[in-house]
Amino acid sequence: MPSDRIAGIRLERLQLPLTIPYKLSFGPVTAFDTVIAEVIDTDGNTGLGEATILTGYTPETIDGCWESIRTIARDLVGGSFEAAKAAAFKHHHDAPFTVTALVTAVEMLERHPVLMTPNGDVDVPLLAILSASDEDGIAKEVAAHAAAGYKTIKVKIGWNVDDDLKRTAFIQSCLPEGISIRIDGNQGYSKEDGVKYASSVDPANVELLEQPCHMDDWDASKAIAEATNVPFMLDESIYGEREIERAARMGGVSFIKLKLMKAGSIDNLMKQLQLIRDLGMKPVLGNGVAADLGCWMECCVAHQMIDNAGEMNGFLKPTQALFRNPMRVTFGSVRLPAELPALADHDRFIIDTARIGEC
Repeated sequence: MPSDRIAGIRLERLQLPLTIPYKLSFGPVTAFDTVIAEVIDTDGNTGLGEATILTGYTPETIDGCWESIRTIARDLVGGSFEAAKAAAFKHHHDAPFTVTALVTAVEMLERHPVLMTPNGDVDVPLLAILSASDEDGIAKEVAAHAAAGYKTIKVKIGWNVDDDLKRTAFIQSCLPEGISIRIDGNQGYSKEDGVKYASSVDPANVELLEQPCHMDDWDASKAIAEATNVPFMLDESIYGEREIERAARMGGVSFIKLKLMKAGSIDNLMKQLQLIRDLGMKPVLGNGVAADLGCWMECCVAHQMIDNAGEMNGFLKPTQALFRNPMRVTFGSVRLPAELPALADHDRFIIDTARIGEC
């Protein structure tokens, strides 16, 4: 068992190139900007945490994250696990992804029960991403995802509403029986275009429509919730309990999606997932812009608390896995490792490092 005091923290700033660009309404992502925190106790035990920064989804920048995590980490060294988590959480409002890297590293060091329960032969279903934009490519990709065992396919929209509606209709015409789509607007639409899309899209085989308008535009979300033909989900607008409760009061929101990196800790994430259910909505979990550590932790939580396809597929996008024993996906599900993961050699991805305390 680990001791209850932090001796040191190792920090690494990485840039992880992606196999293919990840297309979002505000531009393609070609590499993950990731910070890894390794927290070491006085007995030499370690825990790992991750922050992958996507500015626009979080107010943080990768430069700001790297600066603030070094500052926050200094206040954690020498303290108990509980004191360290409390000290980090003082910065959660301004730097949620950064704080999550440190706090989840402590939770792993503590051997959080959720991280310890999957002990072999545990599979978590994932969704697939549709990347093609031309009709021939769409048809082939949909068929390939179905053949690979995926039951849910994510479709990105948020560019031109009329073109997006036509593309969505074609995708629906290609879907085999038993396959549904999640439609993600990634905040790309104006209020008017968001309402037009939501009220015009054919509901056939659509599981939900996700966040077509800006995270801060709750008026647009309310208008969409009132007009939509399909179940409506908020994602980027949600940072914690306050926003979950606001969505429930607004009405018309069927799903809420959470990400570990916004929650700040595994404990917080689980509490918020339960709150969503208690308020009559359905939780969705997963980060498509996260590396192996963040996705693994989300999978462990999903194994206990989620009954739909997970979106924690970011670990499949970089050119190389970070884990020494990579997570494998078979027939649309990810197999969780039977033991706590360790990092493989990743020196060529390191941009900068920092050592604080006794490392």
